[in-house]
Amino acid sequence: MTPVRDRGLPALRRSFPILIYTVALLARLAPVVVSRDLGIGLDDMFQFDMLARSLAAGHGFRWYSPSDLGQIVTALRAYGVSIDEATLPSDPRGIPTSFRAPLYPAFLSMVYTVSGLQDRFFATRLAQAFLTASLAPLTYGLALQMGAREKHARWVAWAPALWPMLVLFPLGLATENLFQPLLTAGVLALCRATASSRWRWQAAAGALFGLAVLTRSVIVIFPILAAAWLWLRKERSSAAVLVGLLLVLTVPWSLRNSLLHGRPTFVETSLGYNLYLGYHPEGDGSFVFGPSLDLIPILDDAERDSRGRTLALEFIRENPWRLPGLMLSKLAHLWGLEDRIFVYFYSNGFLGRLSPLLVIALFLILVLPLPFLAPLSLLGLASGKRDAPWTIAALLLASYMAVHVLVMAEERFHLALVPLLAALAARGLSQGRELIARGRQGDAGARRLGFAAGTLMVLLLLSWGLELAANSDKLAVLFGPEGASAHFDY
Repeated sequence: MTPVRDRGLPALRRSFPILIYTVALLARLAPVVVSRDLGIGLDDMFQFDMLARSLAAGHGFRWYSPSDLGQIVTALRAYGVSIDEATLPSDPRGIPTSFRAPLYPAFLSMVYTVSGLQDRFFATRLAQAFLTASLAPLTYGLALQMGAREKHARWVAWAPALWPMLVLFPLGLATENLFQPLLTAGVLALCRATASSRWRWQAAAGALFGLAVLTRSVIVIFPILAAAWLWLRKERSSAAVLVGLLLVLTVPWSLRNSLLHGRPTFVETSLGYNLYLGYHPEGDGSFVFGPSLDLIPILDDAERDSRGRTLALEFIRENPWRLPGLMLSKLAHLWGLEDRIFVYFYSNGFLGRLSPLLVIALFLILVLPLPFLAPLSLLGLASGKRDAPWTIAALLLASYMAVHVLVMAEERFHLALVPLLAALAARGLSQGRELIARGRQGDAGARRLGFAAGTLMVLLLLSWGLELAANSDKLAVLFGPEGASAHFDY
């Protein structure tokens, strides 16, 4: 029997990624086809659409042409924000900008060029479904790199394949649709690079992380930390390739932005705006609708960025004792339940009027996956040797959380980590029994690790319970007969 299993395992490893990708793709195509005529409904989506249309038209990285400016002026006036139209730029091509990172708008522009503008949203959603379905086989590969057994790697690959928010995200014009596959593939390539001296994995990791930074620059701390760790491991060629490709890909756009503003500028200039929201006295460390409009009338990106940073520092100086609680609040938002987007879209009529029981069922489907996956992920983090894949996972988790705790956090931001959490869960399924057995035998180190993992899980449960309690009034309205017309802000 053993030879038969040995011959079958390689075939399974070849066929399973195709199977899981197909299932993940079909799951994503279903809502895309059903919502073929769905428009876009968040400010971020309008901004990405403007940038993509400008690139597709050959006007460069610009936004807010006169026609788009007219729409935003009308929208801002509806919220009591006035803008002197006489001071608005009149260039028909729009305003050169550095506020957003360039790669996702470039991706959209390629789709728009092929599809044309009339069907651009449907074409984009189709492209994003094909792209994000890759998270499932990538997670399978990452789980194997994390030391998981074959069957456990296959089990956890179903998480990103069918994760409700990941299945629905291709419907939106959001950087996550490009960022998540790039980040997951980069982590997988880095794990392979540490297990093999082949330069192709080193180059792949550097290129993927460079592209990820061009999609969302918030991730830049991780490849820098990873390169420093590789250098300390005496893997200096890997560190040099990682940093070299990161610089090759990001420096040209940074130079473009620096020339645009006449000062050193990185890939994007959204940091000041995010800091302003993250430390605003009326906020809780996450996106808050009212204050989010304050800096919008400033059309010069460098001025908006500088103004946001200055005001954020003023908020900190005015009440420094608020910082510890604010940091905890940001951490809670980062790992919060995934209901915010659903609450916004349903309460504003995008999904029509549904029965209360169906709304409750959809809510539970969206929020329950994370509480199910988190315990296994923590077990995986506590289990096994502190090998290279474990260190890579720990560096990514620590750097990603630190950046968002220092700036701003939303629950959708943790979606980028779902493949890593699933891979850690597979590690926990494969190696967790050994940790538990050692703890039962009196191993002090195993008991400390188990206690730490259990404590973190209790804290997560407490955070989710407090979140539901704080939103109980809003949820009562959402689950009621008028939920579809409640018009909650994002």
